Amino acid sequence: MTVTAPELTVRAWRDHDPQARHLPGMSLGPLPVTPGSRDVERLWAMGVRHAELDAAVDLGAADPAAHRAAVDRLRLVRDLTAHAVSVDWECRLPSQEPAQQWKVLSHLHPPRTLTGPADPQEALHRWRTRHYLCKLVWRQGPGFIQIRDRRWGDLRRFTADEPRYQDAIALLDPGAHHADVPAGVLEEFTAEHLVLRLGDLVWWLPYRVSRWLQEAMAV
Repeated sequence: MTVTAPELTVRAWRDHDPQARHLPGMSLGPLPVTPGSRDVERLWAMGVRHAELDAAVDLGAADPAAHRAAVDRLRLVRDLTAHAVSVDWECRLPSQEPAQQWKVLSHLHPPRTLTGPADPQEALHRWRTRHYLCKLVWRQGPGFIQIRDRRWGDLRRFTADEPRYQDAIALLDPGAHHADVPAGVLEEFTAEHLVLRLGDLVWWLPYRVSRWLQEAMAV
């Protein structure tokens, strides 16, 4: 099933620095953006270096429409992070989730506020102070897919050369019904915390890179 993401709105600026964003010409105002399209590349080309989401990402909501909305905004945060655009957003985690659940999302640009963990301020502080680009990425090589994951403090690297993995990622990238993804592949990705599940939706967490920001051995 093809998923068509709705158009969202972000407020955008030309600089990461909060003080610089108050200078004349730094604000680009509210801009429409469709997650998964080339709109994030368009924003980067326009000079956007900081963006603010139009609503909180609520991962504790119960209804399918809220799950879809959360995935669409997380997708936007993921793709903006991949372009080194800082993002002002709010993250609401379910309070019954494991204490370290925030680490699953810790490759994304840290949110402005975090609710859900027993000690949200401590969790947010750790997220902010330990975040860096390329913490969880995937790339398409000649005949293989490679995933590199440093969310847990060490480097975990996975390489797959079977087309079914690439096909599954294409399904998972916008968020898909779990039954639409081959069960065996989904189980593997789930075991490595490479997908996020909200109700019946499953979504691909890593962002894609076309080149490393540092030498490959250092990422």
